[in-house]
Amino acid sequence: MMSDPKKPMAVAIMGPTASGKTAAALAIAKTRPVEIISVDSALVYREMDIGTAKPSPEELAAVPHHLIDIIDPLEAYSVMQFREDAIRLVGEISARGALPLLVGGTMMYFKGLTDSLDDLPTADQAVRASIEEEAARIGWPAMHAKLAVLDPVTAQRLKPNDAQRINRALEIIQLTGKPMSELLGLRARPELPFDLVSFALEPSDRAVLHQRIAQRFDGMLGTRDDEGLVAEVARLRARGDLSPTLPSMRCVGYRQTWDYLDGTINREDLRELGIIATRQLAKRQITWLRAMPERIVIDCLGTDPTQALLDRLAALEK
Repeated sequence: MMSDPKKPMAVAIMGPTASGKTAAALAIAKTRPVEIISVDSALVYREMDIGTAKPSPEELAAVPHHLIDIIDPLEAYSVMQFREDAIRLVGEISARGALPLLVGGTMMYFKGLTDSLDDLPTADQAVRASIEEEAARIGWPAMHAKLAVLDPVTAQRLKPNDAQRINRALEIIQLTGKPMSELLGLRARPELPFDLVSFALEPSDRAVLHQRIAQRFDGMLGTRDDEGLVAEVARLRARGDLSPTLPSMRCVGYRQTWDYLDGTINREDLRELGIIATRQLAKRQITWLRAMPERIVIDCLGTDPTQALLDRLAALEK
């Protein structure tokens, strides 16, 4: 993979949750001036630190970070907003003589950055509300079955309970009269104003990654309700203006903790469901990655994945 000498270079570090992306980025930061652009749909929210595995204050202070803590949990942040912000930031960081690192696991953001989503209509709250009303009557699995008839390609990659994405796919059909898969297929791939080199930290053994996920979720949960993730979600609920239907509160871990605080599940269920949801997220992330042929794969469970990434990056820069 050759870099275009006429364009600045940016490096993407992708991977499923618990694959070591932050550690790899910080290791690169020790070898050259870098700035990190977060590619994570949960890290954009303020007041959500524990369940999102937000970098520590020390990590944030060690390297300049962008697109972290930029909106309130009541607000939304779209793929196109990310794309515009990321392109702008890459230009600004490159102009400062630093290497832009795009680090995260929100694959739709990476997809939107490289492929663009300009042809898709913006959200229509009235249409979304209508779809949600129907889903309240018949359930999201039935809405998924409806989508499978209208847009089988999109439905095939969505889980029957993936309310947010099913809603969006049905919304696009109502607004355009065409399935999302057709609109995406018609779109020309845009040319980025920078050369993007993409690394993917992927596990050679899913079972080991699952162990990491369980350990990390246990660390977030802690041992008492007055600490950790439960205390964080309790503080968010106490604001009085948030609900479990918001994108922020649908983040993995947060929606299960909300149910726990509602009393619909016990603490043991919270742990089990939180770990299962995180494993499912990791599976979806890996599926997205394997559809990205231009990525450079690094085994995140190898002897020294960070050094392997640094060696490959050094070879590309020669």
